[in-house]
Amino acid sequence: MADDNETTAHPVWPGSVYPLGATYDGTGTNFALFSEIADAVELCLISEDGSETRVPLEEVDGYVWHGYLPQVQPGQRYGYRVHGPYDPANGLRCDPGKLLLDPYGKSFDGDFDGDPSLYSYDFDDPEQLNAADSLGHTMTTVVINPYFDWGYDRAPNYPYHQTIIYEAHVKGMTMTHPGVPEAIRGTYAGLAHPVVIEHLKTLGITAIELMPVHQFMHDHTLLDKGLRNYWGYNSFGFLAPHADYAQSAPAGAAVNEFKAMVRDMHEAGIEVILDVVYNHTAEGNHQGPTISFRGIDNTAYYRLVDGDEQHYMDYTGTGNSLNVRHPHTLQLIMDSLRYWVTEMHVDGFRFDLASTLARELHDVDKLSAFFDLVQQDPIVSQVKLIAEPWDVGEGGYQVGNFPSLWTEWDGKYRDTVRDYWRGEDSTLGEFASRFTGSSDLYEDSSRRPGASINFVIAHDGFTLADLVSYNDKHNEANGEHSNDGESHNRSWNCGVEGPTDDPEILELRGRQQRNILVTMLMSQGTPMLAHGDEMGRTQQGNNNVYCQDSPLAWMDWKLAETNSDLVAFTARAIALRTENPVFRRRRFFAGRPIRTGEEARDIAWLTPGGDEMTPEDWDSRFGKALTVFLNGDGIPYKDPRGERVTGDSFLVCFNAHHEDIEFTLPDGEDAGEWTVELDTATTTGVREDIAVVPVGASTNVVSRSVLVLRKTA
Repeated sequence: MADDNETTAHPVWPGSVYPLGATYDGTGTNFALFSEIADAVELCLISEDGSETRVPLEEVDGYVWHGYLPQVQPGQRYGYRVHGPYDPANGLRCDPGKLLLDPYGKSFDGDFDGDPSLYSYDFDDPEQLNAADSLGHTMTTVVINPYFDWGYDRAPNYPYHQTIIYEAHVKGMTMTHPGVPEAIRGTYAGLAHPVVIEHLKTLGITAIELMPVHQFMHDHTLLDKGLRNYWGYNSFGFLAPHADYAQSAPAGAAVNEFKAMVRDMHEAGIEVILDVVYNHTAEGNHQGPTISFRGIDNTAYYRLVDGDEQHYMDYTGTGNSLNVRHPHTLQLIMDSLRYWVTEMHVDGFRFDLASTLARELHDVDKLSAFFDLVQQDPIVSQVKLIAEPWDVGEGGYQVGNFPSLWTEWDGKYRDTVRDYWRGEDSTLGEFASRFTGSSDLYEDSSRRPGASINFVIAHDGFTLADLVSYNDKHNEANGEHSNDGESHNRSWNCGVEGPTDDPEILELRGRQQRNILVTMLMSQGTPMLAHGDEMGRTQQGNNNVYCQDSPLAWMDWKLAETNSDLVAFTARAIALRTENPVFRRRRFFAGRPIRTGEEARDIAWLTPGGDEMTPEDWDSRFGKALTVFLNGDGIPYKDPRGERVTGDSFLVCFNAHHEDIEFTLPDGEDAGEWTVELDTATTTGVREDIAVVPVGASTNVVSRSVLVLRKTA
């Protein structure tokens, strides 16, 4: 290893300030790093034996330090040493003893070993600088070859009203799949294996939303307890696919493997959406390690406490928040987004704790610079943009308040559907609003029903099977005495906490799962399933498996056979939605006749007796049952032959009451002969006792079930 003050001669040309990062052009590599605070920057080339060659970057324009090295090829490991002031009290944390990762790194190699040299302060005396060299204890950035044969790759590009999202974890999706070769389980290649893609296609999924694949690090507080940061919400490499998800060992291999996975998904007609974490980084608070941003330009990259620049603003619960008020931080985010679209061919993004990105001063501002940049960007503005519309800061819950270009995880939908099916009083009005696309949240901003990403289950919280099996979280495996995770889950165990052999309770739990799935898939908006819910995946009551890289969190593919009826039921419900445009309207219901001179409206809400709902019915505290008539006549679409036809009309009968109810089906303009399409009272969704219900007749709707009927005469 070279001495701290020793540099080695290496051919360096001036190079270019753009693009930032390391860019191989087929001959050599251009390096460019932003730092406004630096006095000097050294590019450090790391050899196979771990030794270091330091190359001063003497060209600097607009605070970008740059140089072109004609001999540097793909696979070269590197880092930076940034010389400058170290004055934590004023937010300045330069430390040339730390080998720093490139914020624009496209691939990383190695690992962090938790050595004290990763920290810029002395553990025994935090006021003192720890100048120990972190080389050998930290990851390194890797120069990649950007060239890849995309063949005839073409994005499916589904509009929201035709989209069905499947949230999944790259590793957890395939670790137990018997059809995926063991060598590629838990990898991008495993995710793209034909048996996995076939499962998604059989279900009817159009988009897979991957939990974080940006390069992240594992907290050593977790590693010390034998745990890992499984979810990956601890990013530091915003342009790099996580290296541990690659089957191949060579540095940089993850890039091409990720691209191949996207290409295979596209060929199958499935979009790829990334869950991205731009609200904070893995460096944590003032006691965290110095691995990249902190040592490059702390005040530019992070929000510091006004008047107390030693500490970080924390709107995320992770110790820091990115400084989206700074132009170079915004540039990093936008460059990252464009890179994943143009170079990696992804189809959209789900933004974790997106409210943090809108905090210009302190309050969330939907006119913030970040939203302006996204709106104006000709590339990023054209892909799917999904906000998690909250953070942990004051005023952070912003469901319905994002700009018109955006869709949102509809937390109100989740809460309302959970409350309705667990039997809460006074939920009918709210339930109807969420079922019809939450126009109260999105219509005023000129958004369509698809702006509501309808979900009941996501990675954070109970699985669907656990939602109906546990009243309380059981997170003991996390080592935090179950103090972690959400305590108010709006769940109901159906009478027994956890596993049971009681056939009545098991039957009810199965029915409740089917109720929630059908409700979501028949609702207006964009539905999102969580991976494994279609086969009854359980986490044994743990609602926060962020640290459980184990079978507890992985999908158990044996359940696909054990609960094959649920898999088939889910596919049947998705197919019903896909084939009938009345369940996925492009516009909100108006509650008016669909054509002049007719009485039949686009939607009608009815009591179980077949009468139109009155204000008293809506306000009934104990109301648990209702019918919705969805008029598909007048909704034109193209059938599989390309012919323009109109859709069918449906009745959806909801009974969240604990007893069976006789529902009278309407006649007149709103009725005809009704054919049963789906019944959650049966494991398959097929009702054996009756297939057709005549005009004006009544039919039994089993307690806590949904009955879907199609108008056939």
